[in-house]
Amino acid sequence: MLDNNDTIAAISTPPGEGGISVIRISGANAFAVADHVFLGRTKLCEAPSHTAHFGKIVDEQGGLVDEVVVVTFRAPGSYTCEDVVEISCHGGYLVTQRVLERSLSAGARLAEPGEFTKRAFLNGRLDLSQAEAVADLIQSQSDAAYRSSVRQLSGELSRKIKGVRDELLNLASLLELELDFSEEDVEFANRKALQTRLEDAIMTVDELLASYSVGRVYREGVRVTIAGKPNAGKSSLLNAILGDNRAIVSEIPGTTRDTISERVSIKGVLFRLTDTAGLRETVDKIEREGVERAKKEAKEADILLLVMDLSEHDYNGTEPLYSELEDVCAREGVKLVRVWNKVDLYRTEAPRVPQNGYIFYVSALHGDGIDSLKNGLFNLVLGENLNESSVVVTNARHRDALSRARKSLGYALETLESGKSGEFVALDLRSGLNALGEITGEITTEDILNNIFSRFCIGK
Repeated sequence: MLDNNDTIAAISTPPGEGGISVIRISGANAFAVADHVFLGRTKLCEAPSHTAHFGKIVDEQGGLVDEVVVVTFRAPGSYTCEDVVEISCHGGYLVTQRVLERSLSAGARLAEPGEFTKRAFLNGRLDLSQAEAVADLIQSQSDAAYRSSVRQLSGELSRKIKGVRDELLNLASLLELELDFSEEDVEFANRKALQTRLEDAIMTVDELLASYSVGRVYREGVRVTIAGKPNAGKSSLLNAILGDNRAIVSEIPGTTRDTISERVSIKGVLFRLTDTAGLRETVDKIEREGVERAKKEAKEADILLLVMDLSEHDYNGTEPLYSELEDVCAREGVKLVRVWNKVDLYRTEAPRVPQNGYIFYVSALHGDGIDSLKNGLFNLVLGENLNESSVVVTNARHRDALSRARKSLGYALETLESGKSGEFVALDLRSGLNALGEITGEITTEDILNNIFSRFCIGK
């Protein structure tokens, strides 16, 4: 078990070459450790908080390791609420390692993944949902993910959860107070008012749960599989959406035999596009494997782009390969989008198309209709659900806790409506309170904390 009173150190910048690297030291002996390896005009243990000092890091014999700038942060005015020293050295891999090794030899311990943020949580600077937002912020790959992480870090979700918990805690306290006066048959909580306030709390929890479908898109992006027959224009469509020649395009059928995955941001939302092998019956072993992978990708997608060649009247309503994909989409809950390609070659009469689902007409070669398709993909996953002012749940752990809270509050409401004793209602309310408390860390275990912070990078 780690000692949270240790002084810890780690490299807080990515490995490799750069302008500078930062080594962070945190703990009760942070200044003593830094003074042991740093030579400057001022002893760091005597330096005011939030000041920068130029000097050098020296080895055991007093030899130069690197010239550095050291910044001091005195508790509680630091990221961890502990004494913190941040050493900015030149950004080479070897020199950064040397500075870290000197810090460790001077008495610091190498920090575990996420241990600086874990200490910030344990010392009350952040609640647990805010701490998780730090990791999300670092890992965000789109504007939407970035914005949602910043909002969670600012405490928007925490305040929403706290408002519900405070209300439920007040209700539970009134019911439990009645137990002390059970012989007098005193009612502190009016049952009609109690029901109304409980229903309001359930409504708030339901709204947060409903926001997860949008939150997952923010956090993870949207998985889009591009499928269709050989030479339908799948690879050309991928290139057109990306605005780059990523996939090989050829008139020879079966050019794409494996999956090709790329990422693109559409209106700030990350879309993960996967081009697949052309769907057809084949005796070629490698191509057949590609077809099976295409079907697997279709099953695991959020959206399937079924690309069809408009110039060949490709769809007649009974094509087995298309029917199989349509069945997969219906069974797995995948949104099906039909994309008729090569409108530049066919402009006379519209072909017969199915009336259900989403349909777009494009020329992947010339870019016609691509913007409409991209807008359609965005609206398909967000559409009217997009509300920048609402609190959005992005974390699966939070959704699980909210689901358990909703279940307990539902039981409490049923118990209340059935006219049973207030102690049974209070019991369910406490279960709901505990589940909500897991989100912010008011109720938690060491196992939960270790699991959360082990996913962080070292140095954060």
